[in-house]
Amino acid sequence: MLSTNAVSTALPAPAASRIAAIDALRGLVMLLMMVDHVREFFFIHAQVSDPMDVEATAPSLFFTRLAAHLCAPVFVALTGLAAWLYGRKAGGNDPRAIAHAASGFLFKRGLFLVFLELTFVSFAWTFDLTPRTYYLQVIWAIGLSMIALSALVHLPRAALVAVGLVIVLGHNLLDPISIAQGQPGHALWAILHDRGFIDLPWGAQARTSYPLLPWIGVVALGFGIGPWFVGAWRDRRNRLLLTGFGALALLVILRSLNGYGETPWVAGSSPIRTVMSWLNFTKYPPSADFLLLTLGLGALLLAGLEKAPARLVSWLAVLGGAPLFFYLIHLYALHLLQLAAVAAMGPNQGEVWSLPGVASIWLTAALVAVPCWQACRWFGPVKRASRQPWMKYL
Repeated sequence: MLSTNAVSTALPAPAASRIAAIDALRGLVMLLMMVDHVREFFFIHAQVSDPMDVEATAPSLFFTRLAAHLCAPVFVALTGLAAWLYGRKAGGNDPRAIAHAASGFLFKRGLFLVFLELTFVSFAWTFDLTPRTYYLQVIWAIGLSMIALSALVHLPRAALVAVGLVIVLGHNLLDPISIAQGQPGHALWAILHDRGFIDLPWGAQARTSYPLLPWIGVVALGFGIGPWFVGAWRDRRNRLLLTGFGALALLVILRSLNGYGETPWVAGSSPIRTVMSWLNFTKYPPSADFLLLTLGLGALLLAGLEKAPARLVSWLAVLGGAPLFFYLIHLYALHLLQLAAVAAMGPNQGEVWSLPGVASIWLTAALVAVPCWQACRWFGPVKRASRQPWMKYL
């Protein structure tokens, strides 16, 4: 059996100031994201709706998509947490100094992410320099959430947490509000809460795939729990466990009301279809139920990773230590693989080459993860050693 000392020499350890469990959780949800992106590139003929059509979606595909739901909420919450840790490293124990240091970093990095979404990320999905539609997805949402958080961090911590909770749990009260395309306020409301298309001056359109408002609440809550990560790890682990189980208990209560923010669940044609109906939550924008499930599970996973085997934590932390780098390279790798498959074997589903089933989606993701992990293993030390300011954004 490999000892902990052996692990430390076999794998690059996270920087001393980093909490390994945070990087490990980030790495874990990014792997689940890769599974979903393999589905997008190689199983697009079986596209799923939001929420999913329970009776028309195979259970294996339903639960594959459900697992991927963890990625965005956990990643956005960890973005807020990382911002607090960054602020504390620069500002010490003074809350105002922490807020000041975090605010500047959040604003600049948020702008950088918005730029990436509109350029390198958009091109990775389409390989088109002049697309007819720009899909404003998770990197866009994270960037704008960071910009919003750069202002919110100046609130007292209790007020910041209250704002986050009100947004996360209450934004579904805004669901009845809808502004038709072409009407005043449509673009702003499409960005904030009502997924839709925005006409651009040069004739193209933007699709607000990730409405922003709920993600502002999530990133605020991530920043709000920052002080838990100072001091004994047992204390924060207990708080994470309490938070995780509390969120799941509240989910059961809300889902029992069977209507708030979600299509009511119904008994299906089989027990598994009934379970699927109960778990069939809306992601765009993420409902209160969606966020309670994913953030609750995320808190439990983070608590679990505090005591997970060192080798597993170190392996996952390699990916979580260079998240944006991983995000970019895996998108380009998957798109190039799709083009190579079409060139070598020809399309078998419309204009694309598709995998034969859900199991092959997971296998493909596992195979692609290996070279991506190796790339992140190389890039992590390079990033930490670099003195270039933009490198820390990756």
